[in-house]
Amino acid sequence: MSIKLYGMPSSNYYNIVKAILIEKDIVFEEILIKPNQGAEYLIKSPMGKVPCMETDQGFLTETGVMLDYVDALGEGPSLYPGDPFKKAKVQELIRYIELYIELPGRRLYGDVYFGRPASEEEKGAVKPLLEKGFVALQQIAKFEPYIAGKELTYADFYFLFAVPPVTQVCKRTWDWNVRSDMPKIKELSDLLGKRESIKRVHADQSGA
Repeated sequence: MSIKLYGMPSSNYYNIVKAILIEKDIVFEEILIKPNQGAEYLIKSPMGKVPCMETDQGFLTETGVMLDYVDALGEGPSLYPGDPFKKAKVQELIRYIELYIELPGRRLYGDVYFGRPASEEEKGAVKPLLEKGFVALQQIAKFEPYIAGKELTYADFYFLFAVPPVTQVCKRTWDWNVRSDMPKIKELSDLLGKRESIKRVHADQSGA
């Protein structure tokens, strides 16, 4: 079995997949590439997005699809609970993080991280979405100490690479300190940051 992972260290979703491969001790080759519409890359990733995964059988795109594939390989520690309901709750957490925190927060990434100013209208539209998203996350997350309970799951990796960047958006845009309002976010971020898989990804981000 051989796996190649296409993407770049500044991509949160690339880092999610990369960290999970490391966590599971699955050998893979990194191919550093930016999203693009080049004909050669579109053969691999039809939308030109990253990450993209190359396997012995062909290419996979979309982070959730890749993680389901990796999970089905049965390599390394399981990051889904065995109980069907608990597994569904992990998947629910992932969807909440993606849809109600990362997606609206991303609308202001250009303003906060890349020097592309957003309009006051856009900022005003995003804030109530994030307020509702963080309230919902508090309602369904356990933080015991991991986001879904006592065991590390795929949802923790989504959390780590999606939620903290959005808390920075909140702080820089509205001086809203989400980490102060939700101290469990900082506690879990610090806990996950001690894992070797996360340290490796963060080191590669710093060196990029």
